[in-house]
Amino acid sequence: MSERRVVVVVYAGAMALDITGPIEVFDVANRLLAPAAAPYRIDLVSADAPLVRTSSGVVVEASPLEAGQGSIDTLLVPGGWSLGEVLGDQALVSWIGKAAARSRRVASVCGGSFLLAEAGLLDGRRATTHWAYSEAMACRYPAVTVDAEPIFVWDGPFVTSAGVSTGIDMALALVEADHGAALALETARFLVLFLKRHGGQSQFSAVLDAQLADHPPIRTAQEWILENLHNPLPVAEMAMRANMSPRNFARVFRREVGATPGQFVERTRIARARELLETTDLPIGQIAGRCGFGAPETFFRCFGRSLGLTPKEYRHRFQVVTPSGLIDRRHETDRSPA
Repeated sequence: MSERRVVVVVYAGAMALDITGPIEVFDVANRLLAPAAAPYRIDLVSADAPLVRTSSGVVVEASPLEAGQGSIDTLLVPGGWSLGEVLGDQALVSWIGKAAARSRRVASVCGGSFLLAEAGLLDGRRATTHWAYSEAMACRYPAVTVDAEPIFVWDGPFVTSAGVSTGIDMALALVEADHGAALALETARFLVLFLKRHGGQSQFSAVLDAQLADHPPIRTAQEWILENLHNPLPVAEMAMRANMSPRNFARVFRREVGATPGQFVERTRIARARELLETTDLPIGQIAGRCGFGAPETFFRCFGRSLGLTPKEYRHRFQVVTPSGLIDRRHETDRSPA
């Protein structure tokens, strides 16, 4: 293979970082590639060519869609604030579907997964999108299994990433699949990324922040939960903190938060465990206790279900600070799958 052609579909109102983040990864990888390796060739195409204004006002230059004919290695579709209008552009949606058939793999960033789903490309597959729009995607495309947790999902030739910056993580995974972990890590270091995130890492920290309710009694209960994760948290006790009956509390909590009290507690415990795994050297059993998991086995089961990694694997990938200082893993080989 002489080169790997990356075709990026851009449109008015697309998010600039959805476009520039991944292509900067491919460009830096090109500059670090061995001379004999196949470089990436990046083509931007658009129905709005030649000058396309993104949602932030940054203008990118693109060729007409016709320039995207022929064989494609990677088709990349970004998201954007104008997505509602773009989904109604049947000519563009049809073009994406046809271009996908000519592509070795198809990737999306953030809401770009809606365009792939609109073209019928994700039916029967697992996909992700920005956590704020995951429910809308699941309702609009019931044939797609929408997973709001991971930062990117790889299902066959389709790779969908979550909100905005995760397009960079996804692009690094594509580079790793094409050229190996060493180049992907070198590219991440050159871009001065804090760490190279595995696709199984959760979007949940953002989800958790967004789930603090505006309704004062529910928010009071949530704040009490956050302060008492190490203790058993029966619904009756939560309801008492909100000065509500258990039945009414459960109903209002779900309405305000979008999750049952039990789901919120488990997700909060997992979020706290992630923080401790990333920033301390505490034994995993002790972390389980601090986060309110009755037994290490329960912790392992819940953690694996949520993140697709064991606590030990998660710590190895994402631990950044310990009492002795910054952890430098540059000498290690990342054997994680793309």
